[in-house]
Amino acid sequence: TFTNKAAGEMRERVDQQVQFGSESIWVSTFHSSCVRILRRHIDFLGYDTSFSIYDTDDQKTLLKQILKAMQLDSKLFKERAVLSQISNAKNELITPEEFLLNNSGDYHDRKVGEVYQEYQKRLKQNNALDFDDLIMKTVELFQNNPQVLEYYQERFRYIMVDEYQDTNAVQVSIVQLLSEGHQRVCVVGDDYQSIYSFRGANIDNILDFQKKFPLTRLFKLERNYRSTRNIVSAASSLMKHNRRQIAKEVYSEEAEGDRILYHPCYSDKEEAMVVAKEIDRIKRQDGCEYDAFAILYRTNAQSRLL
Repeated sequence: TFTNKAAGEMRERVDQQVQFGSESIWVSTFHSSCVRILRRHIDFLGYDTSFSIYDTDDQKTLLKQILKAMQLDSKLFKERAVLSQISNAKNELITPEEFLLNNSGDYHDRKVGEVYQEYQKRLKQNNALDFDDLIMKTVELFQNNPQVLEYYQERFRYIMVDEYQDTNAVQVSIVQLLSEGHQRVCVVGDDYQSIYSFRGANIDNILDFQKKFPLTRLFKLERNYRSTRNIVSAASSLMKHNRRQIAKEVYSEEAEGDRILYHPCYSDKEEAMVVAKEIDRIKRQDGCEYDAFAILYRTNAQSRLL
């Protein structure tokens, strides 16, 4: 699964359901599972098994050193943007060499490719991996060492993945490699809830699941237990416009609920004004205090105007 919190809750449920012997079942995030595998076998890739895992600050420090050594303008090559390009490449299983090959004509991207190459070289010299390497290096380990892959294919004859709509290319590769022989994969997900494309998640993974695993049986869990009927029908009427989707009829058996207030705004200032006026109106009408209100916004920049 994707977060340590979800893995922790799942671990508790599995232990309660399975009881005796449940400790031998792995329940963890993709990254935690890969760390476990690499701690045993990364020496096949020329690293020591006591490797360090670099956090964001470590990555920035290393990149700063590389940009300085390569005499690249920090205004043109911002650390955060370069690290983001490197991370996206790793999530798509693109090596520094492939990155350079794909971007040979563009000066900026070619330089990023050279930085990526040097970055990986220095990570290895420091016996370190960054967060994205944890999964990418596990794929590399499996692809280059059939005996290691065979061991884990035999070890994990049933694989379950939560929130499958949020998977990226490298995570799907792990699932495909582990299930190559037995094809026993169960995934849970909802194409309507795919919101992490900016982090490399690829909605095609869930939409094309039945093509990659032809013997799939599909179970639709269409009842919504959280929301009122008005919310569910409004959301469904919007999602029906998606050009590609897994057909479903989502419904709720909760109360009908309040009608939805829809107010198109033509600027962020107007949006903030509409929200403030609505709070003022409700406060005067119902005689409530300001601490009875909550405003949810998508980006922190909106908070200033509000």
